[in-house]
Amino acid sequence: MSARSHLPWDDLFELHVVKKIGKLINRRWCLGLGAVSADGRDARPPRAPKGSARRGLADVIVDRPAGEVAAAANCRQVAARFRDAAAKRALRPGVVRFPSHSGLYWLAAPIAYDQSFLGALLCGAFALQEQNLREVDRAVAPLSLSPVDWAAARDAQPRLSPVEVDFLGDLVAAAAEEIAAHFGSVLARQRGTGDFEAEFAIRHAYGGLVGRSRAMQELYHLLDRVVASDSTVLIQGENGTGKELIARAIHYNSPRRNRRFVVQNCSAFNDNLLDSELFGHKKGAFTGAISDKQGLFEVADKGTFFLDEIGDMSPALQVKVLRVLQEGTFTAVGDTETRHVDVRIIAATNRDLKRMVETGEFREDLYYRINVINIVSPPLRERRDDIPLLIDHFLKRHAKGSRSRLKVLSDECMRRLVDYAWPGNVRELENEIERLVVLAGDERVIGEELLSPRIRDQSSDGIAIVPSSPHSLPDAVKALEKRMIYEALTRNNWNKTRAAAELNISRRNLIRLVQKYELERARA
Repeated sequence: MSARSHLPWDDLFELHVVKKIGKLINRRWCLGLGAVSADGRDARPPRAPKGSARRGLADVIVDRPAGEVAAAANCRQVAARFRDAAAKRALRPGVVRFPSHSGLYWLAAPIAYDQSFLGALLCGAFALQEQNLREVDRAVAPLSLSPVDWAAARDAQPRLSPVEVDFLGDLVAAAAEEIAAHFGSVLARQRGTGDFEAEFAIRHAYGGLVGRSRAMQELYHLLDRVVASDSTVLIQGENGTGKELIARAIHYNSPRRNRRFVVQNCSAFNDNLLDSELFGHKKGAFTGAISDKQGLFEVADKGTFFLDEIGDMSPALQVKVLRVLQEGTFTAVGDTETRHVDVRIIAATNRDLKRMVETGEFREDLYYRINVINIVSPPLRERRDDIPLLIDHFLKRHAKGSRSRLKVLSDECMRRLVDYAWPGNVRELENEIERLVVLAGDERVIGEELLSPRIRDQSSDGIAIVPSSPHSLPDAVKALEKRMIYEALTRNNWNKTRAAAELNISRRNLIRLVQKYELERARA
């Protein structure tokens, strides 16, 4: 690790022991952890976690830009003191109590490995039991804080006895030792390979993709190997899992990044219109063809063409796409001239193409042509660790342009969202977060009472509880039928033809049941 590198604090705070200690500190004293890099540039003042029941004076202070700047300066002072000690070979494990700019106190524990100072873990800000808070009032008077917020924070301000300060110090020191031990174990694995940074860092995003779970790390590593090639890629996964985002990540990290990225959903048009969209047509080729039209394959020349829902393409069009893949040539509708293109094709589907090949619904030769590199987009229920990260991402996205402060979820609201099965995957989660942001209005904390009924009315294992707890078998059967239909529609992006096929009922019968159970209203 180079001298200028910073420890990945977001990942380190997720270490099991560190996370447990952080929760204990917050539960007992309403305090939070912070950190600062060895050079002081990455400064994260300690503050109570989002959704904490109480917010002390330090949290109110840091909410103000001037208070945040002052707190960051305190972080740099802590780093400078530990750097000086390390330079004199006088750096010792344990904790040091520091006065902050506000007159409150922090505890800081240095993180060191092999005589090198890597950074410091911080905790605060607390008042001493015998401390007069009037000196704190004077220190922050220039910030012009709201009297109401200040009074509430003053009442909630943690005051620690000497015994509590010692106990808190032991906890912070233990967390710092855990981080140093983790650093050492990673370094030992990578010693001699020169690849410490790649092993130590956990990526939170790749292009537009967001996630830090094991499934997403494996996906990112696969994308690293895929992007540089021109091989055809098949992305498989349920609706709402981000297949188009994966395709965009491949294109915009590939040598073709400066060329066009073209998208076409193969289920959006009938056979004739899709033929014209993909390959173009000549004037007079059919009724309404009043001029020549360039096809999307030509538009995507030298770039990337993303064919979504390729499993819905007819056998006739499958032949034409196969020819493009094999020879790079095609013929526009109503034309006799062969045209040449250089296009990388990325295909996607939520259907089982291998089974469709066996039943004769999809051409075997095309299947093997598009399935050169296979990528599976994991459903959200298989990466629940990413849900809080995605929620934070969507809260920030929908807060842009809003005059209100960034909103946070209550602990119970977060728990219910994490427990929910998410049949509609990430797309359903984003829609729910947007809905919560709108319904919350000016409230900063979003409570579980605002959640959609299907999410709020669920058991601890994520299975929806039937409203009004039916006591008769017919009522229970109706509730199960309603739930199965809704989930099938959600998985198939409300395409009734595919949902009906999945449920093994006719499309007409599905439409009747949707109207019976008023599921279009639930969709909204």
